Amino acid sequence: MRIAILSWRDTTHPDGGGSEVFVESVGRELARRGHDVTLLCARHPGAAGREERDGVRLRRLGGRLTVYPAGLAWLLRHRRDVDVVVDVVNGLPFATPLVRRRGVVALVHHVHAEQWRIIYPGWGGRIGWFVESRVVPLLYRSRPFLTVSDASARDLASLGVPAASITVVRNGLSTAPPAQPPAESPAPRLAVLSRLVPHKRIEHAFDVVRRLAEDLPDLHLDVVGDGWWHDELTAAAAAAGVTDRVTFHGHVTEARRDEIVGRAWVMLMPSVKEGWCLAITESGAQGTPSIAYAGAGGVTESVRDGATGLLVDDLDEMVEATRRLLADAEARRRMGAAAREMAASLTWEACAVRAEQVLLAAGAADQSP
Repeated sequence: MRIAILSWRDTTHPDGGGSEVFVESVGRELARRGHDVTLLCARHPGAAGREERDGVRLRRLGGRLTVYPAGLAWLLRHRRDVDVVVDVVNGLPFATPLVRRRGVVALVHHVHAEQWRIIYPGWGGRIGWFVESRVVPLLYRSRPFLTVSDASARDLASLGVPAASITVVRNGLSTAPPAQPPAESPAPRLAVLSRLVPHKRIEHAFDVVRRLAEDLPDLHLDVVGDGWWHDELTAAAAAAGVTDRVTFHGHVTEARRDEIVGRAWVMLMPSVKEGWCLAITESGAQGTPSIAYAGAGGVTESVRDGATGLLVDDLDEMVEATRRLLADAEARRRMGAAAREMAASLTWEACAVRAEQVLLAAGAADQSP
């Protein structure tokens, strides 16, 4: 098939995250399986307009918002050269059904209800949520949907997307877990692996450190990742009085990321909402259990509560769960081993095979009389 993927960003974008890793990893596997794959995404400073990576052609067009009309214009120009379009609905859709009747698959990682209110508390957020919750189900009616967790599938169904049209394809893992997990740091260490944006609520991790510091004077937090909320987070760490206990690493290589989370005793994920949460899988691959909020959607599947990590209801419970897990080396070892086993079972190849079935069906329907 000739597949075009329209995505807001790619992994080299300063705001790129797990959604972009998913798109490019599945695209790479589809290319390996013989398909012709083009990824359309926004330009960003320092990025080439055209690039080929892992068998996938990248075409960067437009900016933060203009990428959407630019993507539609590209699709119109190349409509005879594409069999299937994957429209990545990251809050806002590319609206590809406006220019293409068939051969469209919508990819939704999670529904953004809470994020709209947090990032755009005024009319902008209300309009964004209206588009996502009302316009998307109508615009993509009768089109197949891909998503990454049962939780996200339920959220889509609650918006009116027919459950029968939704296929769950869980995240994979770029590299297999190492033969032996890294050794924990001598002193207690927490990690957060995340884009630095408001809805990840990394401030909660600072509160965890502040509230445990008296009993654990050597406790330290490593924050891996970057984003436009960086300055606000450094200010929040200062306000919490934990600046000397927090290290902001920014963007790092995969090897460095694995080293940092592998030495951590526990990974915290205080995010408002996740489709799956690739960071939990990446930490689990290094034998590090995670603690996340049970109300955050897909984390209830990427964390098996009590087995590969812990799910909690609020900040107070996150503090106490962290305290217990830091004090219980045997529980960390047991959960870390289970997390590694779970991570080893998740591959991008398996993810792509399942996605390919949906794309083939959509492409076949496009060719029907």
